[in-house]
Amino acid sequence: MKRRGRFERGVTLLELMIAVTLLSVLSLGMFMAMRLGISALTRTDDKLMTNRRAAGAQRILMEELEGLMPVMGICGAAPNGASGGTPDRLPFFQGEAGVMRLVSTYSLQESWRGRPQILEMAVIPGESAGVRLVVNEIQYGGPSSTGRICTVRPGGGLPQFTPVQVGPTSFVLADKLAYCRFWYLTPGARANDPNVWQPAWRKQAWPLGVRVEMAPLEANASQVQTMTVTAPIYVHRSPEIQYGDF
Repeated sequence: MKRRGRFERGVTLLELMIAVTLLSVLSLGMFMAMRLGISALTRTDDKLMTNRRAAGAQRILMEELEGLMPVMGICGAAPNGASGGTPDRLPFFQGEAGVMRLVSTYSLQESWRGRPQILEMAVIPGESAGVRLVVNEIQYGGPSSTGRICTVRPGGGLPQFTPVQVGPTSFVLADKLAYCRFWYLTPGARANDPNVWQPAWRKQAWPLGVRVEMAPLEANASQVQTMTVTAPIYVHRSPEIQYGDF
């Protein structure tokens, strides 16, 4: 048998180039597969987070509205019970098309375990387009704690509320909405008349229900969409009855 010489051993340059080329192609294929997998995982995670936010916003709204407390606010009183003004006890509830104020037993920060909160819900313009729904929480400390929020209209009657202040501590419940507006279920004018949804609440009492109409700015059938929330208000108390400090 003829043995190879010293210069015939090892691999040739062509074989080395083929091996490097195959390794490069294999590495590129693995990199592309990992990139596609990470991209798909990111899209799935973003979709899940969007779905959770939409479902969470609807659940929070229901909890806040169902936790409404029929409290009598002292409108016109100075904060912390200080002297000043002529306080009047009025049902504490503001119902406008883009603003709603109420006292609820549900807190975003403490859930059902916290103290009652004065909730200020407002519809404001979005950062780039559409609108967003935000809420402020102010700890409720009795009827006197509402004095800096509402005053008595000239001539008496319904309370007059100060504008809602949106700041860094405001919670964004829903964002990128085409529209968001509040509706209030009003009893019929007579006993047999049907209840009517109104865009504003103008009674010294509490509505039978609240509807928050929302729609996403961009509809996407593959995601959970922000939907209209309708919550009944179970209030078994007449504003004329005095229950002491509530």
